[in-house]
Amino acid sequence: MARRKLIHEGKAKIIYEGPEAGTLIQYFKDDATAFNAEKKDTIAGKGVLNNRISAHLMTKLETIGIPTHFIKSINMREQLVRQVEIIPLEVVVRNVAAGSLVKRLGLEEGQHLQRPLVEYYYKKDELGDPMISEEHIMTFGWADPYEMEEMVTMAWRINDYLSGLFSGIGLTLVDFKLEFGRIYGEFGEVYIVLADEISPDNCRLWDSKTGEKLDKDRFRFDLGDLVEGYQHIAYKLGLIPDREIMKGGSVNEKMLENLDLIENELAKERKLRDVKHGKPRKV
Repeated sequence: MARRKLIHEGKAKIIYEGPEAGTLIQYFKDDATAFNAEKKDTIAGKGVLNNRISAHLMTKLETIGIPTHFIKSINMREQLVRQVEIIPLEVVVRNVAAGSLVKRLGLEEGQHLQRPLVEYYYKKDELGDPMISEEHIMTFGWADPYEMEEMVTMAWRINDYLSGLFSGIGLTLVDFKLEFGRIYGEFGEVYIVLADEISPDNCRLWDSKTGEKLDKDRFRFDLGDLVEGYQHIAYKLGLIPDREIMKGGSVNEKMLENLDLIENELAKERKLRDVKHGKPRKV
């Protein structure tokens, strides 16, 4: 990694220059942060699990026609992704009352919402990612009406698909955060694609029967071992052969070797649809 050109380092990932124009390498760190980085720690194995889970879910979403920046997994911690212009918004979809929604509206945690709720936040760490409205987005030019329609439409579809996927393995998708980016075509067309990651770092996932929290809330509120929760999710998704591949800060190397035998779905089972060969989202 030292020989690569570093593009950006965030709280959970490092972005490096990719091997070809228009590509980047996304490296998943073991760092865990909460409360706008007021709480920090390094948790061995977290990055490996997030990489695998996000690659799997991005692949699944591509199969239902959601364009993403993901190209393929490179190794246990890295992905090759398309370079996009990140839209400075976080689109949050909520199915169950939890987190800041409970605090803001005085709701009971765990209350199922009558319909999925979509919220917008301005992606600005130094401001604490404040909640905003569509009027803010239009006024300050962060996205235009067409782009907003595209992002919200994709968010609804992603929620429908992932809710069903997780329900089928005994997990409840409580809420999740999405980020989107723009890819520009040679004739000025603009493609809106799903970017960043989808992992327990930005999804709340609870055990459907027990209500046990398996996501980053375990770290936020000291509810249990973070890696144990992430491993449970990966195991239920069929991505690791055992729930204790990582334990006590160490990795079961023999078991980890077996993960190399798991096919990189996107690279080996099918070719990724070139987003520029699809229908442009905006011209």
